[in-house]
Amino acid sequence: MKRRNFLYGGAGAIAALTGGTFILLGRAGGKAEAEEFEISKTEEEWRALLTPQQYAVLREEGTERAFTSPLNDEKRAGTFHCAGCDLPVYSSEAKYDSGTGWPSFWTSLPKAIGTKEDNSFFMTRTECHCRRCGGHLGHIFDDGPPPTGKRHCINGVALAFKPAETQSG
Repeated sequence: MKRRNFLYGGAGAIAALTGGTFILLGRAGGKAEAEEFEISKTEEEWRALLTPQQYAVLREEGTERAFTSPLNDEKRAGTFHCAGCDLPVYSSEAKYDSGTGWPSFWTSLPKAIGTKEDNSFFMTRTECHCRRCGGHLGHIFDDGPPPTGKRHCINGVALAFKPAETQSG
């Protein structure tokens, strides 16, 4: 059994037991907030700005349940922005269907994300976050398509999509 299938099964079991559409799998004390970011807000300011689901993912490193984000099926040309600070982080040109249930990209936009090692859940992964506000976006894995071989597995609730025709030039 692949590790990914095992993890999805475990996440699905947790979702089934909780009956919710959202799973919080955050790590206390491991937040990107230990770093300094261009945009910094208090916990109260972030809570006022974000929905409860966005706050749980972006600020507490939670994970939304697979196949619940409308952005997973988004196919239009455009840009995916950080839902916390509106920084463009992913292009629709790098998006692909990984079959995992989360929006997946083979690369980010230049200088858009930061990364750190994540040793939670008895494994080592690469966590990625918005380089401007530190908001948790998801994880990067080495099972993606060419040309990078990377899969940026991103929580849809951490993103805001802006179609190409509505973006200012």
